[in-house]
Amino acid sequence: MRTQVAIIGAGPAGLLLAHLLHRSGIESVVLEARSRGYLESRVRAGVLEHQAADALSHAGVGARMRREGLLHHGIILSFGGQRHRIDFEDLTGRAVMIYGQQEVVKDLIAARIAAREPLFFEVESVSIHDFDTLRPSVRYRLAGAQEQPLECDFIAGCDGFHGVCRDSIAPGELTCFDRVYPFAWLGILAQVPPASHELIYASHEDGFALLSMRSPTLSRLYLQCAPDEDLDGWSDERIWNELHKRLGASLVTGPILQKSVTPMRSFVAEPMRSGRLFLAGDAAHIVPPTGAKGMNQAIADVQILARALESFYGTGSGEGLNGYSQTCLRRVWKVQRFSWWMTTLLHRFATDNPFDLRRQRAELEYICSSRAASQTLAENYVGLPLEG
Repeated sequence: MRTQVAIIGAGPAGLLLAHLLHRSGIESVVLEARSRGYLESRVRAGVLEHQAADALSHAGVGARMRREGLLHHGIILSFGGQRHRIDFEDLTGRAVMIYGQQEVVKDLIAARIAAREPLFFEVESVSIHDFDTLRPSVRYRLAGAQEQPLECDFIAGCDGFHGVCRDSIAPGELTCFDRVYPFAWLGILAQVPPASHELIYASHEDGFALLSMRSPTLSRLYLQCAPDEDLDGWSDERIWNELHKRLGASLVTGPILQKSVTPMRSFVAEPMRSGRLFLAGDAAHIVPPTGAKGMNQAIADVQILARALESFYGTGSGEGLNGYSQTCLRRVWKVQRFSWWMTTLLHRFATDNPFDLRRQRAELEYICSSRAASQTLAENYVGLPLEG
């Protein structure tokens, strides 16, 4: 088999890239290790930046998002027993969309299937080859079949942090920047109406908490916990009691459908290109979820990559491809800064002393009393623009 672009990974990055390329008349094949059912049911990120939601709409895959998503014009910061609203609409003229990552994936899979374009799930033994030449290739095996080659012009590594693409780059070619945080999030998905119309970010003496949602009847809530937290020690009653305390909210309790512990890290690999292999999304960078940036930066990466590939196939110019890594990384590091800042602003560190705690409180009070400070938070949260 031969194609123009081989895409490894069918998360939001890989699927959106395939869709954008298809709309430009560029052939691609998408290979995914997991099942379609797994991808469409895995509950992860849920906040879409203004530009990310626009990108889905402009690509023709945003109808259900606009119909079922929840448009939010602000967030609430809770600390010291009080709540303070950051008004995105007033500060930036923009909003964010609450729409789960699994819903974005469902819409993109449906579009790919409707277009009758190649998309393979439960692919085994994926390996990439010769991406430092003009004739890269991928080898893979479908369940119950023999290994087969896929020849291509370019490879897009959209296969996440633990995928094969980044690890296939020669040692020493990448510089990796990494920070692991000394805490995690205990997250739940609960079949209860959200206790707030907007997200609540809570800084509490016992640790951070977040009230989020996925629909008018489905709540997503988080508690700061230890990285090695044992979920068996967290009964439903204990979770609800801790959320009540940290959020200072009157929560409606109900069935908890899922529990998980999410580790927190910041990671960037530079450059995001090796020959004709281009990394996008979690394959190239990870952010702590506090700033709601993971899926959004993945969407930004593939918009830039799609534009560069369109230019290459349309005009023969490799300028966009040559500048892909630098263009993406300028935005990536701003997103990393914001995610790190939100994380350190709201969480408790075991090493905090009384000075650290008073400084943290002063910064929260400054954000909520200064329009300039509120605007800085708001413009980063709703999403920085793409270059060009």
